[in-house]
Amino acid sequence: MKLNELKPAKGAKREAKRVGRGKGSGLGRTAGRGEKGLRARSGGGTPPGYEGGQMPLQRRIPKRGFHNPFRKEYSIVNVRDLNRFAAGSVVDIDALKAAGMVKNVRDGVKLLGDGDVKHALTVKVDRASKEAARKVVAAGGIVEVSPSC
Repeated sequence: MKLNELKPAKGAKREAKRVGRGKGSGLGRTAGRGEKGLRARSGGGTPPGYEGGQMPLQRRIPKRGFHNPFRKEYSIVNVRDLNRFAAGSVVDIDALKAAGMVKNVRDGVKLLGDGDVKHALTVKVDRASKEAARKVVAAGGIVEVSPSC
């Protein structure tokens, strides 16, 4: 058997229904959609979440709280994660991306104080907790906080 001899299995391929092509085709006039109603119309069909007139689940469940559309979402880096950088190096957003510690920076990078740093580093981030800054400085490093956005 050669590639040019390959054929789909018998019955696997069917001719497309030619709808709305006159009475003789068997699918003329209403084109197999029935008479009237939602599904007979063009673009017809039920929208996602439609429950046949019953109040949809999304509207039945109570809504709570407040969702701030202007909330800033920071990528998080802990102090213990900085140990993979060499002593004396500058750790900024580009270095964190290159190391694979931060994937997509939305509103910036925030340094948190979980763990300990073992050597001096210059850390340039958008936000830093007091504890994280204290730990970096205690190890002989510098924390430069400058919002990029």
